Amino acid sequence: MSRIFLALPLLLAAPFAAHADDAKTAAPPPKPSVSLEDIRAFTAVFNLVKQAYVEPVDDKVLMQAAIRGLLSGLDPHSEYLDQHAMDQLTEDTSGSYDGLGLEVLAADGNLRVVAPIDDTPADRAGVKPGDIITRINDTAITSDNVTESVTLLRGKPGSEVALSVLHEGATVPIDLKLKRETIRVASVRVRALEPGYVYIRIAQFQEDTGAELRSKLEKFKGKAGALRGAVLDLRSNPGGLLTSAVEISDDFLDSGVIVTTRGRLKQADLSFSATPGDLLDGAPMVTLVDNGTASAAEIVAGALKDNHRTLIMGRRSFGKGSVQTVLPLDDAHAVKLTTARYFTPSGTSIQAAGIQPDIELADLKLTVRDAPPSLITGERDLPNHLKGEHEKDAHGKDRAAARDNLDDYALNEAVNLLKGMALQHKPVGPEKQVAEKAGHEKG
Repeated sequence: MSRIFLALPLLLAAPFAAHADDAKTAAPPPKPSVSLEDIRAFTAVFNLVKQAYVEPVDDKVLMQAAIRGLLSGLDPHSEYLDQHAMDQLTEDTSGSYDGLGLEVLAADGNLRVVAPIDDTPADRAGVKPGDIITRINDTAITSDNVTESVTLLRGKPGSEVALSVLHEGATVPIDLKLKRETIRVASVRVRALEPGYVYIRIAQFQEDTGAELRSKLEKFKGKAGALRGAVLDLRSNPGGLLTSAVEISDDFLDSGVIVTTRGRLKQADLSFSATPGDLLDGAPMVTLVDNGTASAAEIVAGALKDNHRTLIMGRRSFGKGSVQTVLPLDDAHAVKLTTARYFTPSGTSIQAAGIQPDIELADLKLTVRDAPPSLITGERDLPNHLKGEHEKDAHGKDRAAARDNLDDYALNEAVNLLKGMALQHKPVGPEKQVAEKAGHEKG
């Protein structure tokens, strides 16, 4: 079965993808347009390499190199997949693999970081979206080896790898030594921001992301009660499964188009729409995006934005608006080919343009300057003061959450905006929630 991808990493196909044989019969094959001269030129170069290259080269190696060159000349996402790449496809789908936790893109002879995955060696080392990896161990990354170099990032857990990383805007790369781990990506995290406000972090779109979101959010609502607002964090989310992106979008929408795809083949023309039921019961949303928000994550942001369900805050997203279909050649080889573009509900293609935030933010961090010990700003600063009714100790959840948000400028801005939006929104009462659930139950 052929497979459809929206993500930058290799992930499992959507179940509606067409068979390769079906794709062949869907439209008459184009007439051969390769001239005899071109075929002779290819054969001549092939024979010259066989005869004159400094070392003997196997015919099969040469042919596979030619296939890779054919695909790499199309766009950064079309490629030839061997058995190793197909194995990685299965690993990435499960959300577990051995490596550094990096989503990278080989383009223009560079190995560019799309996004580090949350709480992985790469994330903890300070690797950021837009960084360029110039060297892996003793191997300098060049246009000749950039595609193959991706495999050097993976390896046995506990093994070390040295990276030279050029931060965006820097002129000299920095050297990092990282230790590989078994990366288990928790695709969804849900926690309280303040009473009534929830933080939803989606790191990647995997097979079970939709079910994970519904489970965690329902459990949170059971404890917190009616929600006044939510921040959906899609920053540094490199994408994932189309089906998961559609599912997550549907979870926050009652109606409207989610995404459409269009290509040359009939099977590439698809449209997805929302069904009744909103996990937040209409509570206002702010969605955070940045330069590492890509592909399937951009589908969610675009669907929510165009349906006027959320305000987008942050920086322009990555801009990957193409669809890849994996067409098998045999049991161990396949071609991943760009076959369509996707469009947001307004009919906009975000390819190379990204999603522009409604409210743009600079890449800043908050810092707190410690006040002098003697400075008293209120009753709470007095020694042995009588505790207020709502005051929690230093280990209280509210203060812990506040400390977590302290250096996150974008999240702080999102919470401030959300509070203003919540003042104009009337929360849905428990009685109405029960009635609505009875009217349209959603899985």
